[in-house]
Amino acid sequence: MKKWIALAVVVALAGTGAYLRFRSESAPTERYRFTKVDRGDVESVVSSTGTLSAVSTVQVGTQVSGSIARILVDFNEKVTRGQLLAVLDTTFLATAVRDAEASYERARSSYEHNEQEFQRLQPLFSKGMAAQTELDMAKFNRDQAKAGLKSAQAALDRARVNLRYAWIYAPIDGTVIDRKVDGGQTVAASLSAPTLFLIANDLSRMQILANVDESDIGQIANGQAVRFTVQAYPERRFTGTVAQIRLQPTTVQNVVNYTVVVNVDNPDGLLLPGMTATIEFLIARSEGVLRVANAALRFRPPASATATPGSGERTATTDSSRGRGSREGRSRGGEGRSGEGRGSEGRGSEGGGRGGAPDAMAAGGFGGRGAGRESSRLWFLDSTGALQSARVRTGVSDGQVTEIRTDELSEGQEVITGVVTAAATTTQSTSPLMNAGPPGMGGGGMGRGRGPGF
Repeated sequence: MKKWIALAVVVALAGTGAYLRFRSESAPTERYRFTKVDRGDVESVVSSTGTLSAVSTVQVGTQVSGSIARILVDFNEKVTRGQLLAVLDTTFLATAVRDAEASYERARSSYEHNEQEFQRLQPLFSKGMAAQTELDMAKFNRDQAKAGLKSAQAALDRARVNLRYAWIYAPIDGTVIDRKVDGGQTVAASLSAPTLFLIANDLSRMQILANVDESDIGQIANGQAVRFTVQAYPERRFTGTVAQIRLQPTTVQNVVNYTVVVNVDNPDGLLLPGMTATIEFLIARSEGVLRVANAALRFRPPASATATPGSGERTATTDSSRGRGSREGRSRGGEGRSGEGRGSEGRGSEGGGRGGAPDAMAAGGFGGRGAGRESSRLWFLDSTGALQSARVRTGVSDGQVTEIRTDELSEGQEVITGVVTAAATTTQSTSPLMNAGPPGMGGGGMGRGRGPGF
């Protein structure tokens, strides 16, 4: 009987050893991805889009109705102030002037007659030969005629001005960028002046009206340098300067934007009104500094990883002893709660999600733009293959790379950006003494331990 008991103990110990060996051989193998620290320029910019337009644009219209008799300018023609652009048909306008002149003559004759009548009654009234009522009536008629004369004079002046409006002149020096009418077309100026021409003052100086999000407007200031591109010349970069930040906001799809005016020189005439510009506002710039990819700043190694040198292959293997907590979590939770163990290191074995990374939150903002001046860590393998870290201070970032300041790293040194985990080939098996489910759940971080290891 004792022999059978001893044999059972030996079989149990052998099964347990085989199971533990199987778990150890099934541990994931971790291979790192690397990038090099290099030296170069880093710029922080705020991106936006806007529309090119002339600094000063005047809409030339007509204040009188009529048909277009002649058009003297066309698209893209340069004009000077006072130059004749178009002429309306003057037939009805000239007739209106003659009618106003006739009305004025009648009003003037009436006034002169009533003035003479008043002057005649004054001496007769002083001699008692005319009644007071007659003198008052003569004075009233004279005043009425005088007011009628002024009204006729105003109507005559208005008719003459309308006739002059039939000749349309350029109000400024510039270039005709739009012509909205053709010869013979009738225009009506009953409620508002119709636009006939659009004249840009000086196309050698233009402006961009850019929409900047409220989250970025605080980084924009007058005099700030701007560069932009247009689709017509995608390989060429143009420059400009912030001239104004307009205070009136606009809301587009619940996003508040502010209009920023950018002044642009256009000596070659390549930029045309209406072009869409892709703009970069230069916020900060560092030249000839050490820089590294932002992925390296965000990387944190798994808590269970230890570096081991390999033959030309940089890998890290999981220490089987580190999985003890998760296994204990499973074994201690075996009373109807397998897979929900509460071992001391259960949380720490979840691929290094939280354990062993004291600076896990240090690089939370390194993916953004701007000069954060924050402290972070970069991880690398030393000459023996051991995992090491270097503390750095970050500077200007363009969203892809970030300026770093450190005495522990040099140009060309490789730092870690990520981990490629390849799980070893496994076979489904169970230990004769374990009843807590498939072995894959023991070392895979499924435990939910909440002990001091977290």
